[in-house]
Amino acid sequence: MAEEDYGCFVDWTQMGDLANSSGPSKLDVKDPVELKKLARQGHWAKNHKLRAQVYQQLIKAIPCRTVTPDAEVYRDLMGDSTGKKASSVIPLPDFVDGSAVPHYCLKADALTTVHRVISCVAGQFPDISHCPALPAITALLLHFSADEAQCFENISRLLACNEPGRRLVDQTFLAYESSCMTFGDLANKYCPAAHKLIVATAQDVVEVYSGWQRWVLGDLPFSHVARVLDVFLVEGYKVLYRVALALLKFYRKQKAGAGAGAQPSEGQKQDSAEVKAEIQAFVKAIGSSITPDKLLEKAFSIRLFSRKEITLLQLANEKSLQQKGITVKQKRRNVQLALNPDTFSSEVVSAKEMRDIWSWIPERFALCEPQLLFTTSTHGCSLNRFYAHVEGYEPTLLLIRTCEADVCGAFLSTDWEERKRGGNKLSFFGTGECFVFRLKPEMERYEWVVIRHPELASSIKAQSSEDPAEDEAPADGQSSDYNSLPVERPDADPSNRLSPFLSARHFHLNSRNTSMFMAGNIDSIIVGGGEGNALYIDGELNHGRTARCTTFDNPPLCSTESFQVALLEVWGFQDAMASDR
Repeated sequence: MAEEDYGCFVDWTQMGDLANSSGPSKLDVKDPVELKKLARQGHWAKNHKLRAQVYQQLIKAIPCRTVTPDAEVYRDLMGDSTGKKASSVIPLPDFVDGSAVPHYCLKADALTTVHRVISCVAGQFPDISHCPALPAITALLLHFSADEAQCFENISRLLACNEPGRRLVDQTFLAYESSCMTFGDLANKYCPAAHKLIVATAQDVVEVYSGWQRWVLGDLPFSHVARVLDVFLVEGYKVLYRVALALLKFYRKQKAGAGAGAQPSEGQKQDSAEVKAEIQAFVKAIGSSITPDKLLEKAFSIRLFSRKEITLLQLANEKSLQQKGITVKQKRRNVQLALNPDTFSSEVVSAKEMRDIWSWIPERFALCEPQLLFTTSTHGCSLNRFYAHVEGYEPTLLLIRTCEADVCGAFLSTDWEERKRGGNKLSFFGTGECFVFRLKPEMERYEWVVIRHPELASSIKAQSSEDPAEDEAPADGQSSDYNSLPVERPDADPSNRLSPFLSARHFHLNSRNTSMFMAGNIDSIIVGGGEGNALYIDGELNHGRTARCTTFDNPPLCSTESFQVALLEVWGFQDAMASDR
């Protein structure tokens, strides 16, 4: 097939250097590991014909449903492409949610073809209810298609992929919305400085992050998004997360370089739509300062957890949305309103401080309102009463004010009732979503040490960090510090847990000291372990200790390592959507 056949929809005057094909003209590699390496290196990026041929090869290799519409189906339904209707006559289906077709480097009349292809997709895939990425993906693949029927077949195969655990294109609002929540979680963990900037400047962080897919599929210049597509077709959905996180990091760097160091006060925050527009404008103009290779280099330098862990987080977010009844598009609720300063009342923290803590918690709890479960000022200093009031709630937030006016606490992912599984033996439980923090004398959060140092979770066996083998429990004889408490082995079925993400059993940890999240018995409650405890509170909820611990790698959370508790509160997470009904 002649090279121009793969570019019949392309306006070559807009292609820049990509119009001059160079580099290798053949690819005989089928080994997945080698393909992954070559995709990241841009092996076929400089030869349009080779790139198109590789795309056809990769897409044809996608496992699909038995009945997947192909190019012949398209020709039968749509006929000859001559005499096609104008794009205004064939409107885009509602499920694209208003997403326009990016022009990229297409000829003007090729936009009509994109509309035709998407119209046919809508008829052949009636189960699609929300797919805002489809216009961008269709426009991209049209650059590398011999005709519109081939483009239709390629899109169909992406949508009909049925390989277990492989995700390519979101096709429901539930999947899309949970991906936005998952991106927020990943930004919170792996781009803390950028996330802090968004929290400080935008009125609604979730609204800003709702545009994350659009940054990659829609706003990026063609030369950049084509390099993303090279890797996406080999490695899948996680590539989109990586690239969006890299864009967020570059945006934050640009804002810092522009002297936007002073953070606005609560009343001066920008409208979320303005922040979204700023990020979009930055991404659209990124070609002037950041090359496609530099973008991918930044994306793959982020040490994310495996695809499996991201999938677990995605499933947890989907489950949370289903429990709230959010499965179809509805008016977005401003997350900041989940914490109403007019009704919020705590003797430990202010409403603003609680909002700051709220920006740290996993996204699936962002729509929840804080619910006071226990306070020593009302319920007294009794550990038995503490357990009686907090059991049955997951997660919880522990807040402590000391007699020296220090304020610290912990986000605890697991129901305190879980402590009973160890009998009378004090044993640790919880997941890596737990974290500890201090607000006074200064604000700082300390997450699970494995998040900041993934090398601590390296497998005993040599295997890819991106695609780990099936779960393997640590050997029963694995060594631990002589003064360490045992770690309770969680339920084997992650569906039985509300917070499966970052469960220690999914990691090959070098030491159990790095997974001591929370523990409790009739004598004390403990948060963090290994070489010390981040927080230790005695049975009378009166005296406590804080020290560096291996699990969170935190310094002491108070000005003195031993302290007297002035007030202790525990907050739960009440479904704000349910309370509105």
